[in-house]
Amino acid sequence: MKAVVYQGEHEVAVEEVDEPKIENPNDAVIDITTTAICGSDLHMYEGRTDADPGIVFGHENMGIVEEVGDGVTTLSEGDRIVLPFNVACGFCRNCEAGYTGFCINVNKTGSVPAGGAYGYVGMGPYQGGQAEKLRVPFADFNALQLPEGDEHENSFALLADIFPTGWHGTRLADLQPGESVVVFGAGPVGLMAAYSAKLQGAAEIYSVDRVPSRLDLASEYCDATPINFEEGDPAEQVRNAHGGEVDKGVDAVGYQAIDPATEAQDKDEYSPARENPAVVLNQLIDTVRPTGRLGIVGLYVPSDPGAPDEMSAAGRLGIDFGKLFEKGQRLGTGQCDVKRYNRRLRDMIIEGRADPSFLVSHRVNIEDAPEMYEAFDNREEGVTKVLLEP
Repeated sequence: MKAVVYQGEHEVAVEEVDEPKIENPNDAVIDITTTAICGSDLHMYEGRTDADPGIVFGHENMGIVEEVGDGVTTLSEGDRIVLPFNVACGFCRNCEAGYTGFCINVNKTGSVPAGGAYGYVGMGPYQGGQAEKLRVPFADFNALQLPEGDEHENSFALLADIFPTGWHGTRLADLQPGESVVVFGAGPVGLMAAYSAKLQGAAEIYSVDRVPSRLDLASEYCDATPINFEEGDPAEQVRNAHGGEVDKGVDAVGYQAIDPATEAQDKDEYSPARENPAVVLNQLIDTVRPTGRLGIVGLYVPSDPGAPDEMSAAGRLGIDFGKLFEKGQRLGTGQCDVKRYNRRLRDMIIEGRADPSFLVSHRVNIEDAPEMYEAFDNREEGVTKVLLEP
């Protein structure tokens, strides 16, 4: 079958690989109908992880059940499903508590201490879904069933990761109706966080980014006030617009954050030389009121081969912890436990209460994956969320 295979830094190729097979009684195999390129994939694509060439990417997957193992009881051939990016067993201590992003049974060999994922370095032996087919372990637990047909295909595809992850950011921040919130980052997860804040009744939403098309989406679909950090200190801009510090904040950027204080020859282009892994965390601390909460869903890593300095290469950041302590702020971190939210978000889509498909800028054949990886990695204007159709 065809699959998107990592070749090395800044290079992927569509190659023929072996089709997946049922390996355990609780497995299913699905025909992929939609998969997506995620910002997290770019960390591997850019050589910022320990990913080895040969890995098949893709942790945002949906499709039609082709085959089920003898132990699968709730799925049948022909069922339409979407999968959390988390691979989880369903019965360990963390899964039983709802922390399916930190399953302790699915990643015995990877470098991540808890949690598994499709097609991601260190997160278990699970091939990714940027391919024609995918093996699904613990299929009864991991599959979320969808209505038959192809309605809401683009929206349902976002249930695998970014819609629940954006929602998770607001929940980590304990956002309440009527409160104000700032979301740093207007990429896919940041836009979903701002959109989630709107759905949850936030009174004021501020979206911080540098890409005009993304800020336009935040304004049009999330009712957010756009803040371009290239035009001045974003914390100061938010405080001036709001008339003071906001109630809550979300970091949807992570360790590859751009520092607006650094010089840029062309501010329309992304440059790793401008990175400062701690800058968004410190801007959040500066922007959110005393005793406010911070939801941190942007990716941070314990090691970064491409880090700008020795300390951040080891995952250690220069955070203004004294100011955080002084303001009595609380923060929540960690990848999203997708199953905590995806069923309710699916039902909101079905009932017309939510339509996150506005985020999708490209839906292309899987053969176009190398070109789209390059465009997404360059943060090209107009490229927000890319869906692949095998």
